[in-house]
Amino acid sequence: MLYYQNWSKGFRYFIGFAACFVVIAILVHMNKVSSFDNYMIHFVQSAESPGLTTFAKGLSLIGSSKVAIGISIGTMALLYFLLKHRLELILFLWVGLGSQLLNTLMKLWFQRERPNFNRIVQELGYSFPSGHSMAAFSLYGVIAYLLWRHLPRRSERILLIMFAVFMTVGIGWSRIYLGVHYPSDVIGGYAASGAWLMLSISLFEAYKKRISS
Repeated sequence: MLYYQNWSKGFRYFIGFAACFVVIAILVHMNKVSSFDNYMIHFVQSAESPGLTTFAKGLSLIGSSKVAIGISIGTMALLYFLLKHRLELILFLWVGLGSQLLNTLMKLWFQRERPNFNRIVQELGYSFPSGHSMAAFSLYGVIAYLLWRHLPRRSERILLIMFAVFMTVGIGWSRIYLGVHYPSDVIGGYAASGAWLMLSISLFEAYKKRISS
């Protein structure tokens, strides 16, 4: 009974995230988010300043592939050598590589062009969904999930969640601020990555319960 409840809870989260992504994708395809995107871009970029631009570039760099790979290698070393968790290492790789593959395929499917106004930095490739946002949600989401059980204090767990949320939201914000993504790209990336993460965790938990029973 507990097995079914845990599976259904995770699967419900997956359905929720997936449904959100489908709605956003349909609205983007029908060009029904222009007013929202333009308003949010103006709101975010209205606070532009040299210091904030430097901060946004730093967050965007942290969300780049090179830095994400470095963080991933460090996390995998922690899981494998210190915590001795081989199965969790497979989940970590599965989530990260799957998120990257999904983002590539979806960008090729939607082929949405990036914003072409007030772009502070230059980026190539398509816009929807945001690759940085998907990578951040997947990376920090799965790290929070895997490390949560190893932190004995409630305060440590709260700090872990706060860190994961700050990095995920901050990286998404930086992409809007720098003018390389629409807000709907970022939100769509969160929804897509959230669906993938929750499906992966649900399958992982179901498999662990199966082999332990």
